[in-house]
Amino acid sequence: MSESLEEQDDLPRHVPAEYVVACRSCGESRLERILDLGTTPLANELRRDPAVQQAMYPLAVVLCPSCSLVQTSHRLPGEVLFGRSYPYFSSVSNAYLKHASEHARELIARRRLGRDSFVVEVASNDGYLLSNFVDRGIPVLGIDPADGPAAVARARGVETLVEYFGMDVALRLRNQGIRAELILGNNVLAHVNDVNDFVAGVACLLKEEGEAVFEVPYLLDMVERCAFDTIYHEHNCYFSLTALRNLFERHGLRMVDVRRLPVHGGSLRITVAMCGEPSAAVLECLAVERALCVADRHYYESFQRRVRRSLDLLRSLLNEIRAEGKCIAAYAAAAKGAVIINGAGLDQEDIAYVVDRNPRKQNNYMPGSRIPIVHPDKLRTDPPDYLLVFAWNLVDEIRSQLTDFKGRYIVPIPEPRVI
Repeated sequence: MSESLEEQDDLPRHVPAEYVVACRSCGESRLERILDLGTTPLANELRRDPAVQQAMYPLAVVLCPSCSLVQTSHRLPGEVLFGRSYPYFSSVSNAYLKHASEHARELIARRRLGRDSFVVEVASNDGYLLSNFVDRGIPVLGIDPADGPAAVARARGVETLVEYFGMDVALRLRNQGIRAELILGNNVLAHVNDVNDFVAGVACLLKEEGEAVFEVPYLLDMVERCAFDTIYHEHNCYFSLTALRNLFERHGLRMVDVRRLPVHGGSLRITVAMCGEPSAAVLECLAVERALCVADRHYYESFQRRVRRSLDLLRSLLNEIRAEGKCIAAYAAAAKGAVIINGAGLDQEDIAYVVDRNPRKQNNYMPGSRIPIVHPDKLRTDPPDYLLVFAWNLVDEIRSQLTDFKGRYIVPIPEPRVI
């Protein structure tokens, strides 16, 4: 067990959530509620001691009708959400490592990066992406607020600052003569409380001829696929391309390209620069969003009903399986799983245990439900009849790994199904 998780229960958790009175992006005060998941624990707050009381926080999502940004209705301090014990390590997923490697190779070739280049990644985690540049001799700097992943990154040769990125950090680096030809940020924009400070920092640190490339979970995929399990306190914002364009242009950055990706259940890869014209893909995506009226709450009216139906169907399915005397376990102690567990009101009577490959998560308990997290070997020594796959976006990878598992799989999103 890593030191950070051993210390986790000593961290301050009972910090009041602050109600958001204005849009995080444009400052609009007219925010319209589109989904309410009640009061839940933090999705990544794994506990070593199941008897320790966990703080519960409101989890609702609101829409800004002015700039179209969808965001949580409350905010919590970053040190509560992403402190030393933050357990997410990107390198656990082979599929995501492959995704990162392919992305790095593409960027290196397109930008003709070499020893005279400089690449910065914000929210660099355990160095999973920047290590691909280091291997090619390209200078890099990672910036991440979590000690644990940063230590792993440094061991890989990825120089890493343990800080929250924003204008202060960008100005300090710039005053040291550091400017980036390429800035990367995968799955970080959604986590940022002050998105304007963050994007202003990007604009400050980026060279005039440079590019910044971000990957974000895509709002339309979340709504249309009913992927509500990406909604949790650590995700402050849920982006449409329209909301992103409004945010970046406010800070002098032009959106020049976009690509839709299947990763994380549906994402966008956005390229921004100091100058340039939008690609055909950008114009097409913006046109689709205009036609769907993503800034109008009516687009989201059926979302809460579909979320509730999905959770009710899962609850009923697990009840039926248990009534037959069958055992159910789950795969991946991910935040997605915590959202599903707490949304459906599940506990250890419903799910015997959760297996996870990440040793930093093993021997802990899922937030709220207190379901134990164990090594995947448990599937061989005490095999369940059914395996509920919380990391449903990686179900093919998981099935290919679990060749000895003879039971059936339950995929919970968009509606539960057995395969």
